[in-house]
Amino acid sequence: MPVSAPSSAASLLRAAASSYSYTRTRFFPSSFRNLNPSLVSSNNRSVASAALRSFHCSPSRWTHRLHSRSPLSLRAQIRAFHPIIERFQRKFSSMAGEHPFKSVLTSLPKPGGGEFGKFYSLPALNDPRIDKLPYSIRILLESAVRNCDNFQVKKEDVEKIIDWENTSPKQVEIPFKPARVLLQDFTGVPAVVDLACMRDAMKKLGSDTNKINPLVPVDLVIDHSVQVDVTRSENAVQANMELEFQRNKERFSFLKWGSNAFHNMLVVPPGSGIVHQVNLEYLGRVVFNTDGVLYPDSVVGTDSHTTMIDGLGVAGWGVGGIEAEAAMLGQPMSMVLPGVVGFKLSGKLRNGVTATDLVLTATQMLRKHGVVGKFVEFYGNGMSELSLADRATIANMSPEYGATMGFFPVDHVTLQYLKLTGRSDETVAMIESYLRANKMFVDYNEPQHDRVYSSYLELNLAEVEPCISGPKRPHDRVPLKEMKADWRSCLNNKVGFKGFAVPKEAQGKVAKFSFHGQPAELKHGSVVIAAITSCTNTSNPSVMLGAGLVAKKACKLGLQVKPWIKTSLAPGSGVVTKYLLQSGLQEYLNKQGFHIVGYGCTTCIGNSGELDESVASTISENDIIAAAVLSGNRNFEGRVHALTRANYLASPPLVVAYALAGTVDIDFDKEPIGTGKDGQSIFFKDIWPSTEEVAEAVQSSVLPDMFRSTYQAITKGNPMWNQLSVPSSTLYSWDPNSTYIHEPPYFKNMTTQPPGAHGVKDAYCLLNFGDSITTDHISPAGSIHKDSPAAKYLLERGVERKDFNSYGSRRGNDEVMARGTFANIRLVNKLLNGEVGPKTVHVPTGEKLYVFDAAMRYKDAGHDTIVLAGAEYGSGSSRDWAAKGPMLLGVKAVIAKSFERIHRSNLVGMGIIPLCFKSGEDADTLGLTGRERYTIDLPSKISDIRPGQDVIVTTDNGKSFTCTVRFDTEVELAYFNHGGILPYVIRNLIK
Repeated sequence: MPVSAPSSAASLLRAAASSYSYTRTRFFPSSFRNLNPSLVSSNNRSVASAALRSFHCSPSRWTHRLHSRSPLSLRAQIRAFHPIIERFQRKFSSMAGEHPFKSVLTSLPKPGGGEFGKFYSLPALNDPRIDKLPYSIRILLESAVRNCDNFQVKKEDVEKIIDWENTSPKQVEIPFKPARVLLQDFTGVPAVVDLACMRDAMKKLGSDTNKINPLVPVDLVIDHSVQVDVTRSENAVQANMELEFQRNKERFSFLKWGSNAFHNMLVVPPGSGIVHQVNLEYLGRVVFNTDGVLYPDSVVGTDSHTTMIDGLGVAGWGVGGIEAEAAMLGQPMSMVLPGVVGFKLSGKLRNGVTATDLVLTATQMLRKHGVVGKFVEFYGNGMSELSLADRATIANMSPEYGATMGFFPVDHVTLQYLKLTGRSDETVAMIESYLRANKMFVDYNEPQHDRVYSSYLELNLAEVEPCISGPKRPHDRVPLKEMKADWRSCLNNKVGFKGFAVPKEAQGKVAKFSFHGQPAELKHGSVVIAAITSCTNTSNPSVMLGAGLVAKKACKLGLQVKPWIKTSLAPGSGVVTKYLLQSGLQEYLNKQGFHIVGYGCTTCIGNSGELDESVASTISENDIIAAAVLSGNRNFEGRVHALTRANYLASPPLVVAYALAGTVDIDFDKEPIGTGKDGQSIFFKDIWPSTEEVAEAVQSSVLPDMFRSTYQAITKGNPMWNQLSVPSSTLYSWDPNSTYIHEPPYFKNMTTQPPGAHGVKDAYCLLNFGDSITTDHISPAGSIHKDSPAAKYLLERGVERKDFNSYGSRRGNDEVMARGTFANIRLVNKLLNGEVGPKTVHVPTGEKLYVFDAAMRYKDAGHDTIVLAGAEYGSGSSRDWAAKGPMLLGVKAVIAKSFERIHRSNLVGMGIIPLCFKSGEDADTLGLTGRERYTIDLPSKISDIRPGQDVIVTTDNGKSFTCTVRFDTEVELAYFNHGGILPYVIRNLIK
């Protein structure tokens, strides 16, 4: 902070107090009066800062890098605070000395003299139990110690974490305050919509609208809007970006307005990269130094793959959009203290085996072990063999193996990566010094203390073999040598996660067609999409350069990808382009059709764009089981493209290999990929690079200056972004005719008093599901089908079909999103007796209707609805609309065998009751058809409900069964009492 005079520092602190006094309105007004400027002299600023943080303030908003509301512009704002400074005074001196752990606030000296700052020292707690704690738990402990105020965070919470070995099996609850929040545009738009809505609600209720502001740094990366429309072109990036801005100008303008209207929000413009790669290479701090107080970086993000940052030693995981908004507004997250699975790595990967092969192997192991709701912490001698990018690949797929985090503690490999990616030497020295001093650094050159874990797994890296996963789930790993046999069995098997039920006589079908005058053909297993995409792999130079080497070898041998295969390369940051050009390999990727199409999430989230009409019609008319091969992390049916029923996750070099082969129905060990220019058969081994070749390319091509130059320019945007004109008002002017940004009804008729607890009476079953219903099934995602309720809504408002855009791009419009809820074309609803699609049965009439139309029929008649489901309900990406949508449809409860962690939390956040069948029971064993009416007997007083209690559910045909209410914490009960987390926050701010 470029302010040294005591009076200036005092003014800034006064400004902070008045700006942040609403965080705990019961606390601040009575606690701070008559601030003495001398208390904030240069010697006391760090103590003042620490006090503010313990009272849930964030002076870091002034130092949030490159933010428009920096200290330079803040001086003008300070003058406006003087009329209300008087409220923040009298007790600062006493409160600054009342931190329960003030005795462990310790100076961290610099090697050459002076100090980096002060920190809350875990060793100074002098408790031997801390030495045995997993490193991931130590981050929770430090946060609790630093933020302890005996109000939101109590000394008892600190003791729970220190005693983790005994308390974690008991499912105890702790508060956690992350250092920052991470958003991407698909989730960022509804978050900013909700913040704007909350300001309107505050105004209607007669309260200060400026109380609605993020209290922790918010990093928002616009990365989800790139559609792969133009491919196989040198101009693909510019062409796709122009189309992106045409479709999304209104959304982009809204986000740009939000970055100005709300404090502490950094928006990274479109075209910069994928959120998680940008987070890894640039945004991740590892250690914060806020006004002289050091503490670990930690982050919650509105995308489940926020866990990628765990590879950098930053504790991060995905939460619901609603939960993230609460964290932005200063609310501590309530979480169950997790168990930690220790995953020991030994040995070294064999020649030619990639990090993608490793992560798919680990995903299968961990999914089998059972790690839902737990942290996974990696350790062992094998760690030294894994680059930081390899670690990030493994951490990225934590949601696929079900863990909250896949954590890699900071070690020398981490420090080397920080230097590689352009972090300054001084910053890296500060990070290392702090983490060593606070026992959060792993030095494998020193003897290792035994740490205690909840359970243990071990993998010898030498045992990992090349593999892919699919055709419908990321944890269905298939060794490459078994792929052909597995594919044939999938054709034979009944319809399911590993089956398509293709009759024997139809399995050899060949569909011939003309592709722009060229003869072409498709068979079952033909590859029609081959995409190098997703932060999971594009952040890893070894696999990206490996893909380039495969392309180069293929070109030299005369192999060429068929022109009807839609190929694309979407790097996660501009750094990838720089090192592919430096290596000379982009030229060969281009020759194989893998031109760069844009910088952002593409095929992995369904932004595949349209297939050529000749390809699409051939697939549809001949009922071809077409395949997509992508270097992503999700391959649930219907996600990648509506016409690719088989979707396989693979490393980038394997994506190129399968594109060259043109089919997944191949044994790479025995069958040639194609015929070379000399007429010779070319096999997989002929194009596959050695580990040494890849390492040499990485060493010579990936340079620190590439990261520095890329990220120095990242917040400057691009001409199209910079030309967007936005209003300067702090309240948003809603356009009732907008089909992108619409004011949702969450706070309609809201009062200052909470509505209280409630049960459900005589509800109809809207949908009856089996196991593994993902958020992709529930939430609006991908393209908007031409005959869907959402399409009808847009057409009625003059939007042409070519301008429908995707559901993700319209997340700021609740009318579109409600219509797109449960609109997945692969939805399997038991009420339809085997028919697949986005429809259900309206029970009173027996009519088959779109889910939205049936839900509105129930709502108009005054009937509540519920959803029945099997195991792992809500697995997949964290999507706030997977909870918001059902709430808008009138769903009051979901009864399932089990829930995915984030989705259950989101349901609670939107006031929907999550219930679990008792072990061994489900809708089928209880004889429930979904045509009954359901009554859930919950007490009417919130004080009579406790977390995890049993309730009785009865039906109108005389059945009765017991369920467990999945309100897991007292805080979640409070959210339910208020009708959701956002009304809860507003009412607390008004008090």
